[in-house]
Order: sequence, then structure tokens, then C-alpha cells
Amino acid sequence: MNKTRQWSVASSTVILLCILSYLFADIQTALWFHARENTLLYNIFDKITLFGDSLAYLTGGMLLFVIFRKRNLSWASSGLFLFSTVAVSGLSADLLKYIAGRARPRLYFNEHMYGFDFFHWQYAWTSFPSGHSATAFSVATLLAILYPRWRFGALFGGILVAFSRIVLAQHYISDVIAGSFLGIVSTVLLYNFYFTSKFDNSLQNKI
Repeated sequence: MNKTRQWSVASSTVILLCILSYLFADIQTALWFHARENTLLYNIFDKITLFGDSLAYLTGGMLLFVIFRKRNLSWASSGLFLFSTVAVSGLSADLLKYIAGRARPRLYFNEHMYGFDFFHWQYAWTSFPSGHSATAFSVATLLAILYPRWRFGALFGGILVAFSRIVLAQHYISDVIAGSFLGIVSTVLLYNFYFTSKFDNSLQNKI
């Protein structure tokens, strides 16, 4: 199966999962976790979700690039790669959020509002896709590409951060699925179309 067909199958699967989740799982799951606010589980994932904040990765990536661009090309390229993939996935997620205008779980809890109302800019209507999930999986995919030995740990970390958005009832399952896939796609595309040549040949064809 060639890469184009692989991505087509993956995209179709993600879309199908999002639709099924929207129809059958999103509300029930959100209500279940909402009923467990302020429990130990909630408090643990309230800390884990901080690793989905894009600012630290953007700042760290840019600092790596600026500090090492004349001293260590590999580190500089890694920093630029980190900055670029987090920025691209984050901006893409923000654009899709505003276009989709999906009500966040809190609107359902308080007003029983559920679904999409396109072109909303208010925070309460920017649920789809999950930006934290996009950031988490863009970073996890980057680490999996650059450091293959760490790939399982990196992807597990991405899953934990993405799952935290469901546990905290900040997003629905379908939001997290879409955001996670967006993070993966952003990183893979940037690597294949721009960053492959900047790293050792040993990193090529890892994905």
C-alpha cells in the first residue's frame, strides 16, 4: 500500500471515528467525567494537561534554533522543527475551531447545547478540534521521528495529554481524535517536505 493510499485510509478512519463518537459517545463520556470533577483522577490529569500548552514548545524550539544555528546544525534544525510543527498544528487547529464553531462540553452541561454553529470566535464555541491534543501529538510524533527508541514513550505521553482533555471535560472524544490526527499530519508533512534533508540520512524513511 503506497503512502497516498495509507493516508487516505487513515483520514477516512479518523473521520468515521469522529462521526461515530459525535453520535454515540461524546455526550455520555463528557457527562461521566464531569461527574468526577475534583477527584484524584481529575487532579492528576489537571497537571498532565499542562504538557499540551504550546507556548513552552514554541519558546523552547525557537531558543534552540537561535542558540545553536551557528554551532550545531542538528540541534538548530531540531529546534526549528519543534517550533514549526507546533505552530502549524496550533494555527491549523485554531482556524478549524473558528470555522467549525462546535459547542464545548460546558455549554451542554449548563444549557444542553450540543453541535456545530459555524464561524464562532467565542471560546465556548471552539471545541473542535482539540488544540492541546494537536500540540501533544505534534511533539510526540516529532520525538518519535528524531528519536525512534523513544517513540513508544513519546506517543504514550501524547495519548495521556490528549486523554486529559476528555477527563477534564474540556473537549469531547471526537475533538481529541481530530486534534491528535492533525498534530500527527502536521509533523509528518513538515518532516517529509522540508526537514528530511536537514537531518542525518539514518532518520529517513522512518515513517
